[in-house]
Amino acid sequence: MINKKRILGIDPGTGILGFGVVDCTAGRPLKMVTGGVITTPAHTPIEIRLEEIYNGIKDIIAETNPDEVSIEKLFFARNVTTAITVAEARGVVILAAQKAGLPIYEYTPLQIKQTLTGYGKADKKQMQEMVRIQLNLKEVPKPDDAADALAAAITHHFMSR
Repeated sequence: MINKKRILGIDPGTGILGFGVVDCTAGRPLKMVTGGVITTPAHTPIEIRLEEIYNGIKDIIAETNPDEVSIEKLFFARNVTTAITVAEARGVVILAAQKAGLPIYEYTPLQIKQTLTGYGKADKKQMQEMVRIQLNLKEVPKPDDAADALAAAITHHFMSR
């Protein structure tokens, strides 16, 4: 029997939420299944934005059938209002995963950087290049939020081995 799992990675945000799905098969390179973003307009009421995120995540789960979800933890934010809205977006993602019966794993930005680059203060370009290398892609995944979500999925793969 081949040991295989599919991980949905999430880079939480209210305006732009990144997602990325990675297939992990024992003895084989990691493979990107899909990646992208869910966007919600800033002028839209928060309850509508959160519903759009929730429905978007439900659809991604239904379409890609992941085994596990890896989400970036909210580690530190200078702007309290931004931190609260990101936390709300994380909450609806966690709810969607829970309702789908998926285990949820959380990693700090520091853990993600250390896992992918070996350096906890790696910059965005270094992170994106390591995502490209780990997934054997010709180009760095775009937009940045999707690359960050793929990094969360890759981190979970390595942390759960």
